[in-house]
Amino acid sequence: MEADTPLSDRLDDDDYPAYTMGRAAEMLGTTPGFLRAIGEARLITPLRSEGGHRRYSRYQLRVAARARELVDRGTPIEAACRIVILEDQLEEAQRINAEYRRAASDASGVADPGRS
Repeated sequence: MEADTPLSDRLDDDDYPAYTMGRAAEMLGTTPGFLRAIGEARLITPLRSEGGHRRYSRYQLRVAARARELVDRGTPIEAACRIVILEDQLEEAQRINAEYRRAASDASGVADPGRS
């Protein structure tokens, strides 16, 4: 994001890396080690400040919170990260399929039985 973008726009941006590792861990009720572990598992990739410090966005914190819930229920961290990744992939595939069904239905003029 450009440095000349107004602060209010950056704060409303879910992808803006606004949170330090310490603040992110505090918000999630976890440790910086947990954030490093989910980064190593490639669930999230924090951006780096000019000084090399990890910075997290609100979107990344929501993803991390989903993994933390699974870990809190006893799921190993690597498995929790894989579950969250697969859930996101499934949701995206379902969204794309729904778009294709709508497009095919619109092209054929036949109502899609999956639509209300």
